[in-house]
Formats: sequence, C-alpha cells, structure tokens
Amino acid sequence: MSSRSSAEEAVVPVEAIAQAILILRGQKVILDADLARLYGVTTTRLNQQVRRNAERFPADFMFQITTEELRNLMLQNATSSWGGRRKLPFAFTEHGALMAATVLSTPRAVEVGVYVVRAFIRLRELLASHAELSHKLIELEDRLDGHDEQIGALMAAIRQLLAAPEKPERQIGFRVRERRKRYAKR
Repeated sequence: MSSRSSAEEAVVPVEAIAQAILILRGQKVILDADLARLYGVTTTRLNQQVRRNAERFPADFMFQITTEELRNLMLQNATSSWGGRRKLPFAFTEHGALMAATVLSTPRAVEVGVYVVRAFIRLRELLASHAELSHKLIELEDRLDGHDEQIGALMAAIRQLLAAPEKPERQIGFRVRERRKRYAKR
C-alpha cells in the first residue's frame, strides 16, 4: 500500500470541511475552532501562531467576529454555548485558512490545507450554479410576464373553434310543402 493512499484516508473529506464553512459579512469563512480541529491543533495553538504572524493575516484573510455575529451563529446552529470561550472567535477566509496552514507548518495542517481550499472552491462553484439557475428562472418569469392574458385569449379562441356550431332555432310543428300535382287530371 502506498503512503499516498494512507494519507488520503487520514484527511477529512471535502464535504465535511464544506459543512464548516459559513457566510459572514458576505464572505465565506471558517471559524478558528473548526480550522484548528481540521489541522489537528488546539484553537489556542492556532490563534497563538496567527498572533505571532499577524503581518501574514490582513483583514481580507481573517477577522474577529463580533458579539452580535456570535449570537446569530449560536441561534442558527441551535447551540446554547460556544464551547465556553472567553474571547470572540476568528473567522478565516479561504486565503487565511491556507496561510494558517503555512504558519502552523505541521504535516497535517499542510496536507489538510489543500482540502480546505478545495472545499472553498466547491462551495463557490455551488453558489455560482445556484446564482445562474436563479438568474435563468428570473429571465423565464420576465418572458412569461404578460403572457397570461395572451394565453387566455388563445385558449378562448380554441374553445370557440371546438364548440359545436350554433344551430338555427327550429319551429315547433310541421312544415307543409306544396307539391305540384303531376297526376292531377287523370
């Protein structure tokens, strides 16, 4: 058995990583506790390395979430607490998650970092396909808008064509036609 196949078994599936990705402030992010778990280190160790290398983490790579954002996350996930943390968690963007793997420099962090980036890419592709589908539905609705009346008029015309033609009213009683009598003088 090759070392690559055993390494593949050790990493977290992209789908599991994608479930940890959240959308905060209009960005796809992963929280420090989830990232630390994936990288096989403690949250304290991850945040310690991030603080030591603060110049590698500009605002578009990582930010600390607010109390309000944390409260909203707890409501969304139906949790009563957030692990007893004293400090607000950090949220890492795709680039920040990759940078965190490089500053940790553990074999597991480097290996899983690739899968984290793939999960972000997969999520971006899914969101793009949903946006494209939504756009197509809006286009279709726009094209059909106002057609209801036209379709109704078309159906009424078809019903008229299919309806039996009106027959003229018949008179009640007999009609007598007078015939010429050919044999009148016999």
